[in-house]
Amino acid sequence: MADQPQRGPSAGVTPYLTIGGGRASEAAEFYKRAFGAEERFRMPAEDGMRLLHCHLAVNGASVMLSDDFSSSGAPPPAGSTLHLQVGDADAWWDRAQAAGRCEVTMPLADQFWGDRYGCFKDPYGHRWSIGGSKKGWPRVRSASEARRRRCAGPGRRGRGIPGGGRAAG
Repeated sequence: MADQPQRGPSAGVTPYLTIGGGRASEAAEFYKRAFGAEERFRMPAEDGMRLLHCHLAVNGASVMLSDDFSSSGAPPPAGSTLHLQVGDADAWWDRAQAAGRCEVTMPLADQFWGDRYGCFKDPYGHRWSIGGSKKGWPRVRSASEARRRRCAGPGRRGRGIPGGGRAAG
């Protein structure tokens, strides 16, 4: 069975995106441009127009997708976000935005928990977030550390600020 294509991962939890309007092939190409996805497997539907299954590798993990085959049409995606934790959030963000037609819902910015983080909706209605460590800030390891950093925002006394400490006063 060594010649069998890799149709999907063998363990773990994998997002499987349903794309409406017969646009799954278009979505796969978008994810290649936006996230540097590598296509591992593609199976067209018998009608030759839709995509029955596609397996992509994105940032070392699997994402699978297909066209919507329900008779009533799938509802728009709601209630989930696909998160990419990356080494250079700015580079990943810029590439996704350059791929086109993304609706930014939270601009990429430095966050109190130590990441550069932002969110957008792709042209197919799926929500994505991109995060990566800020330069010079270690990642937050606990809820109490996150609270300290949030309380130590700009203009506040230095609790939780790397290299900081309490301001004199």
